[in-house]
Amino acid sequence: MTATLSPTAPTAEVRQTPLSLALRRFRRNKVGVLSFWVLVALYVIAIFSGFLSPYSITAQHQDNPYQRPQAVHVVHQGKLMRPFVYGFKKSRDPVTFKATFAPDTSRPIPILFFVRGDDPTESRYSLLGVFHSQWHLFGVKEGFYFPLGTDKFGRDLLSRMLVGAQVSLTVGVIGVLISFAIGIVLGGVSGYFGGWVDNVIQRLVEILLSFPRLPILLALSTIIPARWPSTWVYLGIVAVLALIGWAGLARVVRGQVISARNVDYVQAARGLGASDLRVILRHIMPNLSSFLIVTATLALPGYILGESALSFLGLGIKEPMTSWGLLLKDAQNFETLSLYPWLLLPGVLIVISVLAFNFMGDALRDAADTQSR
Repeated sequence: MTATLSPTAPTAEVRQTPLSLALRRFRRNKVGVLSFWVLVALYVIAIFSGFLSPYSITAQHQDNPYQRPQAVHVVHQGKLMRPFVYGFKKSRDPVTFKATFAPDTSRPIPILFFVRGDDPTESRYSLLGVFHSQWHLFGVKEGFYFPLGTDKFGRDLLSRMLVGAQVSLTVGVIGVLISFAIGIVLGGVSGYFGGWVDNVIQRLVEILLSFPRLPILLALSTIIPARWPSTWVYLGIVAVLALIGWAGLARVVRGQVISARNVDYVQAARGLGASDLRVILRHIMPNLSSFLIVTATLALPGYILGESALSFLGLGIKEPMTSWGLLLKDAQNFETLSLYPWLLLPGVLIVISVLAFNFMGDALRDAADTQSR
């Protein structure tokens, strides 16, 4: 008896696009993936900062200036309890006459979850500017709970850090969108058409790049009127950062377009009568997409640091808005910082976000670079 061997069906070849290959290489970079999820967590916290904050950023507790962070406990006098904190007894140092706070261990203050704020003017917030609510993730019904301490006005530092993330993290995104729109358009036009158009745009780029970044940033920020409302100041800071951030990108995009306009498929499209706009948008720009994504990721930390520097120097975000840079302004004095070290915590968030963007940008650059594989 002879066995007949049935021919095996041919396996379908899975076609992998350059994007799928880049994503596979990116997922292999553990630091880049971790940085991506750190940034996702930061932006989610920024979106829901009103719900996550126990207090409003303008709520002042005059009796609790510079109060140290309160630790969470679950055991009181040997008994297991729900999470609680101890209040503080306020006293005054007989030598320095400064207010001091000592834990009051006689009365635990239970921490409640999904708490509705009592004062509508202080506890009301808006989610994405559409939904209004007074509910908070956690809080206390009696006494106060300051997880990361307070500032000189008795304002909760955690609440101000969470809400400040909205400004510090969105400044970079909006600034990059504006500066990239300007840089891509002017750089693309300069490289594609050449001639006098190229000369005019490149001279403008050289003028902008000839100025030191920090002095011109400080000079432009002084143009923003002091009487403007905080929202306008925020938009003004974004505009200032975007206006000085497009020149370097325009020069790089120009070089990329010059090298791409002479390839065969671009010449073929032009020979078939395709318009200049179609050639640029359909045949040249898609080949720059990976470069632009990586460049945007690496440019975001510069905008975060720029806003932080301006706010730290008193030229950026103004009250009642807040940002990480504005919060760091309270830590300028060495004596204050030595007494109240928790005022440096906004700087920790700046470092984490900047490093996360840099690590993710490096991972994306390595994933998009097929020549190094």
